[in-house]
Amino acid sequence: MRETDVFVVGGGPAGLAAALAARRKGFSVLLADGAEPPIDKPCGEGMMPETPTALKELGVEIPAGVGRRIRGIRFVQGRTKVAADFPAGPGLGIRRPFLHELLVERAEKCGVRFFWKTAVAGISREDVQLPMRTVRARWIIGADGSGSRVRRWSKLEATRQRKQRNASRRHYRVEPWTEYMEIHWGERAQAYVTPISGEEVCVVMMAESPDDAGFDDRLEDFPELRERLAGAELASRERGAITAMRSLRRVTQGNVVLVGDASGGVDPITGEGLRLAFRQALVLADAMEAGDLGEYERMHRRLARRPTWMGELMLQLGRNGWMRDRVMEILSKRPELFSRLLAIHAGHAKPGEWIATGAQFGWEFLAA
Repeated sequence: MRETDVFVVGGGPAGLAAALAARRKGFSVLLADGAEPPIDKPCGEGMMPETPTALKELGVEIPAGVGRRIRGIRFVQGRTKVAADFPAGPGLGIRRPFLHELLVERAEKCGVRFFWKTAVAGISREDVQLPMRTVRARWIIGADGSGSRVRRWSKLEATRQRKQRNASRRHYRVEPWTEYMEIHWGERAQAYVTPISGEEVCVVMMAESPDDAGFDDRLEDFPELRERLAGAELASRERGAITAMRSLRRVTQGNVVLVGDASGGVDPITGEGLRLAFRQALVLADAMEAGDLGEYERMHRRLARRPTWMGELMLQLGRNGWMRDRVMEILSKRPELFSRLLAIHAGHAKPGEWIATGAQFGWEFLAA
């Protein structure tokens, strides 16, 4: 006899979103995670404007006054700066544990049942093995992060591409000096700055090499940022992580399905991780309701196209100083072009606008 319709392995934002979306379709849901809330994770803590919209569709409202509104994105390289506003309203900077608490609270109200501090030992065709019992489920969702065991157990490890970087995160207690998410470009690393309250900023250092992702050495490469943070009190301990930009060949196997970082991911510098996870959860619930995980496979690929393209572009800029110099020169002279690129990134551009913007940018690049 089946004990639950849906069993979610992993209690981070992706797993909680999948649980919420499934409950909204009327499925019974169990969720297990080896940790207990609130669960933190080193990340940039900035949400693109469409991410809070997806949260609302899941029934999660972020209280007024929580976090920090983000106007757009600013690139900084030396003395050159260029900024663009989000085309459809602000994004939001918010501490990850607080977001997690909101998701847990909503899931509890919706009737999701939890096994916190309970590591899943394995899965079979319809069973999930817990330390003291076995649970039968119609659907098994792997939301257990980039190192997903569910992905390995279900033989979904085959990838189209995988690119890995290193990141470390700090919080500084300082009044934000900008309304934008800032990306500071250096020769061997990027610093990603997100205002998250009226008195705190989140700073993530990202690089190909772990030695280049440390604050003590790399902060010297960003003189303006170093000056802004001089004397500021650290509001959290430094945390490191390995980030993966991964595209899987498949994200379903029988009744097992992957969401969030377990299903692949884009580079954190795009700010798209949470939006992707929440959108995946919503389309997965539709697919389960229709009894067709093939539709989820198709929608998963479609959702990933734009952020993957942007992630590739950002990685190229990080690796190629000559290209980055030229792009910064173009964008500083043609800020409206940066606005159009940001509209594409935020999903507010039609296919024809993609082509026109790409053609103009290519011409400017060659002519610069």
